[in-house]
Amino acid sequence: MTETEVAALRAELGVRTEGSEVPRPLQSFMQVGLDRKMLAALMKAGLEAPTPIQAQAFPIALSGRDMIGIAKTGSGKTLAFTLPMVIHVMHQRELEKDEGPIALVLSPTRELAHQIFVQAKKFLSVYGAHCAAIYGGVGTWEQVQALRKGAEVVVATPGRLIGLVRKRTVKMNRVTFVVLDEADRMFEMGFEPQLRSILGQVRPDRQTLMFSATFRRRVEALARDVLCDPVKVMVGVIGQANEDITQRAFVLPNDNAKWPWLMANLGRIAAEGRLLIFASSKAGCEELAKNVKARGFSVCCLHGDKSQQERNEALAKFRSGACSILVATDVAARGLDIKDVKNVINYDVAKNIDTHVHRIGRTGRMGTDGCEPGTAYTLVTMKESQFAAQLVYNMDVSSQEVPADLLSLAKKDSQFRRGAPAKGNGSTRGSGNDYASLTRRHARDLDDEDEHELLRWLEAVVEWKVHSRP
Repeated sequence: MTETEVAALRAELGVRTEGSEVPRPLQSFMQVGLDRKMLAALMKAGLEAPTPIQAQAFPIALSGRDMIGIAKTGSGKTLAFTLPMVIHVMHQRELEKDEGPIALVLSPTRELAHQIFVQAKKFLSVYGAHCAAIYGGVGTWEQVQALRKGAEVVVATPGRLIGLVRKRTVKMNRVTFVVLDEADRMFEMGFEPQLRSILGQVRPDRQTLMFSATFRRRVEALARDVLCDPVKVMVGVIGQANEDITQRAFVLPNDNAKWPWLMANLGRIAAEGRLLIFASSKAGCEELAKNVKARGFSVCCLHGDKSQQERNEALAKFRSGACSILVATDVAARGLDIKDVKNVINYDVAKNIDTHVHRIGRTGRMGTDGCEPGTAYTLVTMKESQFAAQLVYNMDVSSQEVPADLLSLAKKDSQFRRGAPAKGNGSTRGSGNDYASLTRRHARDLDDEDEHELLRWLEAVVEWKVHSRP
């Protein structure tokens, strides 16, 4: 495939990547290079084609690269690391007596650990290899016995595993493949010290894959410490913005009110650091850049009608600091790795909440001085009630304060009032934009290990109810 074809395939899959020399995505399990036994096992399991996360994760993991996968539960991420893990294990020398595992999977809860264990066991059995599960809630004796019999793969929760490691029941010297699944949730549950302790006892030349639904600052800090030159893969509709990004939404009467708002705030925002402004059209992008430049600001412009040389020059100036403001369209900015962006202004709202999350994800990124929180400003006009409904939901699930006037505008959308999913490509699960449905939605996702999350959501429900009063 040509680079253009690869980009088109990633766009079709809803896959975005960051990193150097990213392997091209696959389109079938045949391209993975599996033998007949594994292909038969996949067919027996009803797996006909890779999901988007699998299509991009397989070639990365099989090339030996470290990887960060940002994808929601249900995206197929378990197989995305299980299949490469099995292949990795089978390419190592056989375990000798009393040797520890070759691969280690860390998971936040025993329920998830068990699910991973079941799938890993199924595919390891194709080659006569074994898997052991180590998690709380059950006795340790059976788990220790499974380890002593020999297990090429161990799936564990951090709390139970660290106890066995300290007792030297689990030996880590053979581990060369590590998976951190739902890393953000492990952080929420307070497992960061255990994670760092466990990883500190694994050989440094290991391969590490990290999967997370969000990429908050603490998770990014861990990735920076334990991964080596990783490829970052973001798949499909995340629907939840990075919580380290402060979102501020401003409801304006019409499009004519946007320019006065920008002039009143641009000096302050631009003074904070590199600024990215999004416009919805090429003509609008050009006009906005021209008008901002006329006010004495250093501005670059990026849209689809620019030649490759003009695009390269604009990006070079923005990256070097020769111009501190980049005005761009979504298509032109897609796929660009622009570091050290302090703030984003959505002068025109995005076409859907997916694009919105992708836009604002460009701020608060890792730069030369580490990760600094960023701010995303979104200008919403009174005619954009449908987008307002999507934005309210997005801000709510990202733990952002929802302005009262944005909520009032969202209520004008008929689907928002009914609590139905917002229209557009940016919704993978029902919006349920009232406090009762919010409670029901998140109650389904909680288990007995999530007391802190439960308290946080109860507080959000109370806050939502206050905002919802007429």
